[in-house]
Amino acid sequence: MAYYDWIKALHIIAVIAWMAGLFYLPRLFVYHTRAKPGSEMAQTFEVMEAKLLRIIMNPAMIVTWLAGLALARLGGWEAQPWFMAKFALVVLMSGFHMWLAGRRRDFAAGRNRISERGYRLANEIPTLLMIAIVILVVVKPF
Repeated sequence: MAYYDWIKALHIIAVIAWMAGLFYLPRLFVYHTRAKPGSEMAQTFEVMEAKLLRIIMNPAMIVTWLAGLALARLGGWEAQPWFMAKFALVVLMSGFHMWLAGRRRDFAAGRNRISERGYRLANEIPTLLMIAIVILVVVKPF
């Protein structure tokens, strides 16, 4: 099972990269709300946001899922209650990722409707999900 440790390492690396993006993109949106639509600053944010999603976040999410599912299968955890709860939270995290991708498209189209405060609050969602996921994986409370 030497490959198991490699898959686990890959999973952890991908999770770190994905989480970094999930923390950073809403922060970019906070600052983007201050930029006048169509301005040079707004265009700079749009490029940064698109590249963050395309080059870092999307691949990291995909690798996180693939390696995580492989680990679950190899570990035989699919029916464990802690794993099912973790799986549900990762689905929510993925949904948040998709929501952020939609907000990026809104900014690019000049139709953002969420305030700076709204993005500041949204920035807390991945933190809360991550805390719960780590507790489930490490402590396995049920």
